[in-house]
Amino acid sequence: MAPLEQDRLWSLVVPVKRLAQAKSRLSGAPGLPRPELALAVACDTVMAALAAERVGAVFVVTEDARAASALGALGARVVGGEPGTGLNPALEHGAAAAAGARPSWGRCALSADLPALRPGELDGVLAQAQAAERSFLRDAPGIGTTLYAARAGAHFAPAFEGASRDRHLASGAAELDGSAAPSVRRDVDTPADLHEAARLGVGPHTAKLLARAGW
Repeated sequence: MAPLEQDRLWSLVVPVKRLAQAKSRLSGAPGLPRPELALAVACDTVMAALAAERVGAVFVVTEDARAASALGALGARVVGGEPGTGLNPALEHGAAAAAGARPSWGRCALSADLPALRPGELDGVLAQAQAAERSFLRDAPGIGTTLYAARAGAHFAPAFEGASRDRHLASGAAELDGSAAPSVRRDVDTPADLHEAARLGVGPHTAKLLARAGW
């Protein structure tokens, strides 16, 4: 790979909480055990991210041994020792590990809840992110955030959770155009979200689980 292309690569930081605590808002989805669903969705997210041309590496931040094993087997680099003080500190912890490993690459926080993620759509978003010091992509409802990027050398300060779109805007981060990237915006928190992701076309791990449950 040419040096210029190397400079345009990104380290993705994907946070995965303990599976037993994940997907509490999906408890109403019949036949879908929450820990298994959370792991399947994370696996499809990481697998698609690793297939994107602009992604040099995926750093998964988790303290869950089962998730670490499964995602590491897919090719992700597992980062343990997270501070335990919330999502954004965990992302900063992972980004610090990524910067130490590849200081010339940008760092990008990505939701682990994107089962329909398409590598080409992610590449398109990351191409846009090259033009800004810091940037973000709003989620499908337009309230939250699924992706936050900081170019190499830029301050990495994610503000995920809740109404994070407004917080990222207020921080001065540029909002990216997600009109051609529905799979990067479609995170899954509720059964309705999962139906929307299924309509887009989920990855093999999630598809297998949904088929087994009769979805």
